[in-house]
Amino acid sequence: MSDDNQPVASKAKRGVKPSGKPTLKTIAQMTGFAVTTISRALNNAPELAQETRDRVQKIAAEIGYLPDRAALRLKTGRTNVIALVLEPDEQIYGFGSNIVSGLTETLRNTAYHVVITPLFRNVLPIEPVRHIVRNRMADGVIFSKAETFDERVRFLLDNDFPFISHGRTHWPEPHPYVDFDNEAYAYGAVKRLVEKGCRKISIVLPDSELTYTEHLKKGVARAAGEAGIAFEFAADINLSSPTDAIRNYVIKRSKRPDGPDGYVCASEVSALAVIGGLNDSGKTVGQDVHVVSKQSSMMFAQFQPGAETVSEDFVGAGRQLGALLLRRIAGEPLEDLHTLVQPSFDWKS
Repeated sequence: MSDDNQPVASKAKRGVKPSGKPTLKTIAQMTGFAVTTISRALNNAPELAQETRDRVQKIAAEIGYLPDRAALRLKTGRTNVIALVLEPDEQIYGFGSNIVSGLTETLRNTAYHVVITPLFRNVLPIEPVRHIVRNRMADGVIFSKAETFDERVRFLLDNDFPFISHGRTHWPEPHPYVDFDNEAYAYGAVKRLVEKGCRKISIVLPDSELTYTEHLKKGVARAAGEAGIAFEFAADINLSSPTDAIRNYVIKRSKRPDGPDGYVCASEVSALAVIGGLNDSGKTVGQDVHVVSKQSSMMFAQFQPGAETVSEDFVGAGRQLGALLLRRIAGEPLEDLHTLVQPSFDWKS
């Protein structure tokens, strides 16, 4: 008997992939299980033995099986897709890759897959979200940089579409989110700078539309007011400015007699620019001027001489975003689906 006339199961045993696009029926022929069992195994049905699930998923991976999203959507109304909307610079600065890492950890033993939807600079943030919802391209959406009255949140709430944002809004209705307590961070950072003897604090803020800009401003103002010191919000630049612009701003401010002697940094990239500007102006970080920054990667630790840091865990945020979104997709109420991560201050001395 020729190879082509042998049963598919015989070919599978010898590691030969069947020709044509693999289907559930293909895997059923290779394993001897019913098609319904294959489907349940691929969806990690808990009533099936782990050995069965592992065997089916291993063979599916070996033969390159991919579910037919269109057929799945027609049959169940689900796509088993989570759409993560990211701007290109979020990938460059490591935020995106860390979020994806945590998110995929959460989704690993589920039927869901992550699809990254890019948000380009010349496109309104609402557009990719509208496209996903109107075309039912995903079962849930994740996005970042939440604005105070974010129209993405309004649109998704109005359409009862599962989502979660990285960051909060001021809409009166509850909505799912994971956020870092930036007011607490800024408050703690200024208190630390006061301990170091600083009498004037500066911070480079995010875009004014973003909710966490308001949180940072409140934290700085509250701590500075309690300590009786001066503070300022850097003018004409923000976290989206080119690093050279931030660096040049710091150089110019350092040359003036009323220049700040303490800086709070809301991102690693801005911190490196601030430190570079201070060094270029002849200041020694940790002596003449002090810097406190968020830290979200080990790389920053190699280039922040003299600065003190507070960790913001984007991998952990990705895990939480995935877990809460799955709960929302399962039908849990909106008001129970949010997490506000508190900063941990572990100063050296």
